[in-house]
Amino acid sequence: MTEPDTSAWKRTPDGIAIPPPSSDDVRYEAADGIARITLNRPSVLNAINRNVMRLLAAALDQAESDEDVRAVILTGAGRAFSAGGDMWASLYPDDDPAPNALDVQMRIWSFPKPVIAVVRGHAVGQGCELAGVCDFTIAAENARFGEIQIRHGFGIPVLITPFLTSQKQAKEILMLGEVIEAEDALRMGLVNRVVPNDQLDDAAQAMASKLASLPPAVVRLNKRLVNLVYEQMGLIEAVRYRDNDSLRTLLEAEDTVGAARQRIREEQGWAAFKRERDRGYAESA
Repeated sequence: MTEPDTSAWKRTPDGIAIPPPSSDDVRYEAADGIARITLNRPSVLNAINRNVMRLLAAALDQAESDEDVRAVILTGAGRAFSAGGDMWASLYPDDDPAPNALDVQMRIWSFPKPVIAVVRGHAVGQGCELAGVCDFTIAAENARFGEIQIRHGFGIPVLITPFLTSQKQAKEILMLGEVIEAEDALRMGLVNRVVPNDQLDDAAQAMASKLASLPPAVVRLNKRLVNLVYEQMGLIEAVRYRDNDSLRTLLEAEDTVGAARQRIREEQGWAAFKRERDRGYAESA
């Protein structure tokens, strides 16, 4: 694959080139009843910015309106699914209208056609949550999951993890901020299946083909019924926790440790920030 020309890209304080927003940041293709949506910013591990949200929403529109499409595969280009929110989005100011991450992810949750997340490499932060709101998640053996944003001093963008795991596991994931290997993610309930790296695409295609072959009205009904159970348990209210007035004090509290880490990132760049963020942790994105 030809390496991109990064000469015009803006850079972090320590010189890492960050790609500008592009119309190719999300790719869409459809064949044989299956739509394939690919996050396509591989040089930054498919970090999610406003442009990605805009294009992902448009791709979902296309998949929903195409009557031939009966299943959707969501994946990432290159060596990762997604490293989460783009922490360098401010290098390219973007004031154009765009849906927020919560709205797009909850659209996937309620999407009328089944969605399969196909994960190789890292799916952390918003990337972990994006895989979590899909109906199925198939992971390669090299996949890594985690809600590492607590190390940044950030809250939880989309509170889906407690509905996928047990209470103890949700606290482990959300409060420790560790990176979780694929087999542990399977044990915890974050993924449905783990397959060898070289079999990931075939496994996803086989599952999507099976879903596409089933009676679509019943597939839609059964998805809605399962989702309804979790919604009656409070899922919608939970993911929209920012609207809960009883949490206002906690949401607005200043975290001096997190703020100090962000100053390091802004002034010294990614490498210094990552060293500070990951002290005591063996691996992260």
